[in-house]
Amino acid sequence: MIGPLKTLFCAIVLAASAFASGNLSGAGASFPNPIYQKWFGEYHKTHGDVEINYQSVGSGAGIQQLTQGTVDFGASDMPMKDEQIADLKSKRGLDVLNLPTVLGAVVPAYNVPGVSTDLKFTGTVLAGIYLGNIKNWNDPAIAALNPGVKLPPTEIVVVHRSDGSGTTFIFTDFLSKVSPEWKQKVGSNTAVNWPAGVGQKGNEGVAGMVHQMEGAIGYVELIYALQNKLNYGLVQNAAGEFMKASLESVTTAAASVKDMPADFRVSITNAPGKGAYPISSFTYLLVPTTWSDGEKRTVMVNFLNWMLDSGEGMAKDLNYAPLPKAVAEKVRARVKEIK
Repeated sequence: MIGPLKTLFCAIVLAASAFASGNLSGAGASFPNPIYQKWFGEYHKTHGDVEINYQSVGSGAGIQQLTQGTVDFGASDMPMKDEQIADLKSKRGLDVLNLPTVLGAVVPAYNVPGVSTDLKFTGTVLAGIYLGNIKNWNDPAIAALNPGVKLPPTEIVVVHRSDGSGTTFIFTDFLSKVSPEWKQKVGSNTAVNWPAGVGQKGNEGVAGMVHQMEGAIGYVELIYALQNKLNYGLVQNAAGEFMKASLESVTTAAASVKDMPADFRVSITNAPGKGAYPISSFTYLLVPTTWSDGEKRTVMVNFLNWMLDSGEGMAKDLNYAPLPKAVAEKVRARVKEIK
């Protein structure tokens, strides 16, 4: 019995160490997971006594775990709603800051046999595909947007998230703005009742399914399309332009927010003006304003300031857009409220 008991003891010690004073644990959105893992790893290199563990479990699960008190901080691509903030306050006596960290793009990634060009999509066509109304790749609605492209009659395999997801919120928020039918029948949220398709967990799962399945289309954060070498399309913006997701087009979308609200809860999908990629979004760390553990509070505050001073400069290498300077300074001011 010594062997099993020793194994159990080690597991308990390791689990406890994740919550050790000075170490932080977080969970949430898969959308920013690549940049968060980069940041936490780089921070550890210069702060060897600090471990920040982050689990990519989806925005919905991140909010749930923060509310249950199983993690120190959460992460979501959709800022917490009033009722979620009230629930956190009721259950744990905590208020929370929705702190934007970087910006990213959700792209329609696809695997169409014989097609390697960048396909064009409108929000109406994407809504039609995800409503199950457009069933084949050579549908006239897709063909009309892509003259000269030989589209096969292959059936479209619609792939969506199976978990509560901020990426889903961003995608469905965009569709709700451009398609009255989508808004009426499905709406926007981290989880919706999908009219068509198969579900996969995380950006990782959706990207993997699209990579493997001929005829598939799925919505993923840009870095996942790039890492999996997936084709992804241009999407028509509010100005009528077909835009490819890029650092520049995401930054242009962010610039549409002329007066950032104090709580940072804002949507930049279908942003007005030329040059904006229409399925862009801030992503957020969900940080309690009060901490019972002073050491953990110090680590959180120090990390957030390091993120603003040094981490933002790493964002572009992973195809995220850094915060605009004015927004970064507003975040810095709110960090001072953490007690």
